[in-house]
Amino acid sequence: MAYIISEEAKDLVQDVKNFCDNEVKEQCKEYDRSGEWPKEIYDKAIEQGYQALEVPEEYGGPGLSRVDVAALIEQMAIADAGFATTISASGLGMKPVLIAGTEEQKQRVCDIVLEGGFGAFGLTEPGAGSDAGAGVTKAVREGDEYVLNGRKCFITNGAIADFYCITAMTDKSKGVKGISMFLVEKGTPGLSAGNEEDKLGIRTSNTTDVVLEDVRIPAENLLGNEGDGFKIAMQTLDQARTWMGCISAGIAQRGIDEALQYGKERIQFGKPIIKNQALQFKIADMVIKTETARQMVAHALTLMDMEVPYSKESAIAKCYASDIAMEVASESIQMFGGYGYSREYPVEKLLRDAKIFQIFEGTNEIQRIVIANNTIR
Repeated sequence: MAYIISEEAKDLVQDVKNFCDNEVKEQCKEYDRSGEWPKEIYDKAIEQGYQALEVPEEYGGPGLSRVDVAALIEQMAIADAGFATTISASGLGMKPVLIAGTEEQKQRVCDIVLEGGFGAFGLTEPGAGSDAGAGVTKAVREGDEYVLNGRKCFITNGAIADFYCITAMTDKSKGVKGISMFLVEKGTPGLSAGNEEDKLGIRTSNTTDVVLEDVRIPAENLLGNEGDGFKIAMQTLDQARTWMGCISAGIAQRGIDEALQYGKERIQFGKPIIKNQALQFKIADMVIKTETARQMVAHALTLMDMEVPYSKESAIAKCYASDIAMEVASESIQMFGGYGYSREYPVEKLLRDAKIFQIFEGTNEIQRIVIANNTIR
């Protein structure tokens, strides 16, 4: 593990590795086939407190740096990217509250997570992916309440979350400046999970529509002010992108590990295939790219902890790491030859898992726009 982390985190990395080796890595193979959400695995993770790694110390969390947490999340991703995505997406659900919420809102959400709950972030809509301003979910103020109506889609943890941070239009005429952000808790009448996606990869994570039908919430559940929703969402994604780079690096590392092990075991022409320089060069390139991605993740997270600008660096980390996760997964399959194409072997799953990281939290095309705009400015 090439992160520079605290002594406390070093002990936790080993604990997480042991947990994932014993409770996640092999068990997730069957859930990958079935698409069922493995509740019992997450229940065991909650017993270890892994759902609360990102809760700040002042609200009862473990007090780890972001780079410390990245080392733990990557270890989860090496075992199973869907498992790491569920844990990370819960942290994503907390971010809007930690960015713009009141002290009471922050403590309430952190308490939910500390007690074993999950969060979710609801921005994307059927007609509004990269173009958030095209959203039609709306919130209308009625006295001391807001009434929300609409539908969100592709929401990670959509059916299992205990709270949601949801964007909704409070003034459509203002475009993105008319978007507001709301905290909506599980069990609120009118809130439900819709269609569950039958996904190509990360199948141990839950992805659904979130439906809002006359959902009434207290006006105090508004995060920030009316019209702040788009700004809060973009600040949230600026942070969240780096975590997608972190999980991507974990997928790539798993690809290296599997290719190396197979290369030592597979005998062709009287010797292990890893003895062939052509395949050694493949491994070298895989390691170069993975380590570069990992260090870009660490750099972006360090900037966040320092509270200095990090938008460009976060976009680079996400974009580069997810691109190389696809490359490394593909090369890992190539190392396995025909066996790599079979579901009996572990590497085809890496390619299926990796693809989504080029798409969500802003497509890599959007990341390149963010990087270019930050550079030009």
